[in-house]
Order: sequence, then structure tokens, then C-alpha cells
Amino acid sequence: MSFFSERVKVLRKERKMTQRQMADALGITERSYQRYEAESNPNNETLIKLADYFDVSTDYLLGRSDNPGRQ
Repeated sequence: MSFFSERVKVLRKERKMTQRQMADALGITERSYQRYEAESNPNNETLIKLADYFDVSTDYLLGRSDNPGRQ
């Protein structure tokens, strides 16, 4: 599992949300969201939406930083 997949899953669970709820919040299909938690990275637009939603940096989601805060 990639840094991205792990971090997105942890952030979702911290908010006590289902994969369906996350997909709805992002305006994508549940299957697309499931792929992000399992194996694949999102396109830039969805990456930014996730970072905004969780109020973390894209670097944190991608594993380039261990600091979730935005700089």
C-alpha cells in the first residue's frame, strides 16, 4: 500500500466516514474512491480536493512530508 492510500484511509476513518460518504463529498464514484485507498493515486484535481477536504498538504498525502499541516 502506498503512502497516499494509507494516509487517505486513516484520515477518512478519523472522521468516521464510509467510502461512499467520501466519494459523495468528492463528487466521484465509490469505486473510484476505493481504488485510491487500495492502489492508485488520483488525478491532480482530486488530489487537491482531498487535501482541501482533510485540511492537509498534498505533500503529506503523497508521502513527501510527515507534517500534515499546510505551509
